[in-house]
Amino acid sequence: MVALTPAIGSAPATSSANFISGSEMTDHAAHAVCDLFGIEVPVVQAPMLGFVTPAMVIGVAEAGGLGSFSLVASSPEEARATFAEIRRGTSRPVNVNFFCHQPPEMNAAGVAAWMSRLEPYYAELGLDCPEPRPMPPIPAFGDIQCGLVEELKPEVVSFHFGLPAPDLLDRVRRTGAKVMSSATTVEEAMWLEESGCDAVIAQGVEAGGHRGMFLHTDIDTQVGTMALVPQVVDAVKVPVIAAGGISDPRGVAAAFALGASGVQAGSAYLLCDEANTSSLYRTALQRVCDHQTAITRIFTGRPARAIANRLVRELGPMENDAPCFPLAAGLVSPLRAASEALGASEFSPLWCGQAASLAREGPAAKLTAWLASGCPSNRGAATNA
Repeated sequence: MVALTPAIGSAPATSSANFISGSEMTDHAAHAVCDLFGIEVPVVQAPMLGFVTPAMVIGVAEAGGLGSFSLVASSPEEARATFAEIRRGTSRPVNVNFFCHQPPEMNAAGVAAWMSRLEPYYAELGLDCPEPRPMPPIPAFGDIQCGLVEELKPEVVSFHFGLPAPDLLDRVRRTGAKVMSSATTVEEAMWLEESGCDAVIAQGVEAGGHRGMFLHTDIDTQVGTMALVPQVVDAVKVPVIAAGGISDPRGVAAAFALGASGVQAGSAYLLCDEANTSSLYRTALQRVCDHQTAITRIFTGRPARAIANRLVRELGPMENDAPCFPLAAGLVSPLRAASEALGASEFSPLWCGQAASLAREGPAAKLTAWLASGCPSNRGAATNA
């Protein structure tokens, strides 16, 4: 399902915009995403599978931003019901999100080896170790998902881990939807533009949740938001949406100073009233500090930033024995469920970014307006959230 790796050459030539003043660039950029998506403020709420509710999407959309909902794990019936609920609450543009990962092959020996690493934790919690077997897959974007897009006709469709096959992407674009995807390097951003994206999300390494990387797998070479955004802006002509470490108006203002046309915020919304975050998760978010997250693959098999809890610390965040995405998730899930039943989150994937401590409680609409106060045209309009 992942599109073919491109043949891209060396770094882009120096941009002709190098000597345009910062204020001129930000004033122009502030309108690009709004014009593209038909929204009022260039704030995108990240899809965050499992934690976004229709009420959150509605709140963000009604505040003028782009509310996003992940349909990655939804059946067609669930997707239709969710989208209908969102449409009952708002007629404004919304974004639906899908994954474009390669479905994994079951490796019984590898799963057995990983289970041997987890066995002491199963014993500690009084659980029997499951037999190695294929886990229910997280579907990548395919014909069924594309049919839903054609049926539901969302204004925006976003992807993670690259893009779908060209024929599927053509079908999405024929619905009239605008398309965007995440890039973690300049090379990925250039490829996304060449493949037909209307906007690129420049995902800095500070971001919570799964890294959108799809051309390379070396996590050590991933780039921070401040370094990534201006280089992507210089390399592509489509609007660039900054993501990673943006949780308050200061981060929003910084993103525009770097040349971004919009921002995507995820961790900032995890404490809002409409978020589907458990009390354990909320408590952890309220206590987390900047140095207490890590990029880890032990929870799902793909690199993702989460709070470094006991399982991450003891197994090591990038343990190579963890099965490929998403097989690892099914093996950790029993530990998570048993631990959470005891009031602990030491085996739970607590996704969040490095600026999660800046998140505030309150309605999603008010949070969106607060973030938007950092945009060039709204500075000085901040309200107490």
